[in-house]
Amino acid sequence: MTAPQSPDNTGGTSENPAARRDAGSADLFDERLTVPWWWWLAAAVVTGVVGYEIQLSAHGSKWSVIGYVVAAILSVLVLWSMSRTRVRVTADRELQAHRARLPRAVVARGASIPATAKSAALGRQLDPAAYLVHRFWVKTMVLVVLDDPDDPTPYWLVSTRRPAELLAALDLPDAAADRPSAGA
Repeated sequence: MTAPQSPDNTGGTSENPAARRDAGSADLFDERLTVPWWWWLAAAVVTGVVGYEIQLSAHGSKWSVIGYVVAAILSVLVLWSMSRTRVRVTADRELQAHRARLPRAVVARGASIPATAKSAALGRQLDPAAYLVHRFWVKTMVLVVLDDPDDPTPYWLVSTRRPAELLAALDLPDAAADRPSAGA
């Protein structure tokens, strides 16, 4: 038996899936749900204020500058971790929202959720069994209804800034586009 990383290994079953994905075809949709740019400016201001407060409490010691460094590191880590969420549709039309994967075969239909309906979708209309990938700074979402008798999850709600592109990548018509507008 040859090791998976061995040059003698020609079998495809033990190949690393991440390497196969990178070497294969491109994703149909890929979006990273990053925080707004101005949050980084706010973090710089907070870093300055917190660092200054720590410097004042240190009474001018040579270690008083450490407050700025610690506050900056913490601010960067928090914003970076909040910006790591990724929504993708692979070439085989599998929806990947953060760490979860959903094959296209179990998706019945989809709809875009505009910013005006987001609070209702996450509030009084939310099914407790639904799967959520919600980032509050992203105003729009996509609702993906499942048709899988083995899965107790009725639907997924996924934050995205480009709901029409996500539904198109999944080859789903937007059920919300069929609804008449409120003003009509």
